[in-house]
Amino acid sequence: MQSLRISGLLAAALLACAGPIAATSAEAAPAAGPDPALVGAVASPARNPKAVARDAVRHPVEELTFFGLAPTMTVVELWPGGGYWTDILGPYLAKSGHYYVAFPAPGDPEEDAEANRLRARIDAQKGRLGTVNETTLGARHFDIAPPGTADLVLTFRNLHNWMDGGFAVEALAASFQALKPGGILGIEEHRGRNDQPQDPKAKNGYVRQDYTIDLAKKAGFEFVGSSEVNANPRDTKDWVDGVWTLPPTLSQGQKDRARYVAIGEADNYVLKFRKPL
Repeated sequence: MQSLRISGLLAAALLACAGPIAATSAEAAPAAGPDPALVGAVASPARNPKAVARDAVRHPVEELTFFGLAPTMTVVELWPGGGYWTDILGPYLAKSGHYYVAFPAPGDPEEDAEANRLRARIDAQKGRLGTVNETTLGARHFDIAPPGTADLVLTFRNLHNWMDGGFAVEALAASFQALKPGGILGIEEHRGRNDQPQDPKAKNGYVRQDYTIDLAKKAGFEFVGSSEVNANPRDTKDWVDGVWTLPPTLSQGQKDRARYVAIGEADNYVLKFRKPL
């Protein structure tokens, strides 16, 4: 059964790479096929079933393939949250790569509790997750990895939090500093509406795609391309409690729950940037 599951994921990933993962890019390049080892990491029965249930909307194989992930890389994940990506990246990089996780700076009780839960899981599953190097990202904490050592820096749905905290510019500068020349920055974020000005604090959780590209360029990055693999046209971005109205948060509880579940998770863009050589 396990081999059938992996084969199914691989076939789906190959189809996706031929379709929605295709990049809109400043430099046309063919999309690489998924690494079977990455497909296997995603298919692992050791992953949390709740995380696996979100794979259909988060597309981990397609997204990490778009970013160019390879098993020998030094990878930095910023603000890992509950560990959705850690459970994939850790095992994938354990043998031949290096993996840094930059937790939020301490001080927010909810973030601190989530970070401590993930630390405990990492400690309990060292054999599977490998060596996970912990660093910190937050106001006055920007040493996310030794300068010029990372091949890939990744952030998933965090930019709006850094904007709200007033250190988005510094977070992108820290990413630039950590990367090798030619290294890649991958950003996934909730897509804001183009017909409305960007709130610099991103209080509703949405960030315009052009705003993000501009921030990254000001930090020194070159824009490589974008993927629509996590797009959701049903998301109209005008919700009573911003992006948190939708799954997985469902901030309104039972009120209009079926409607929000039918809409699904937010409309998300996936952007790829490069530190110049």
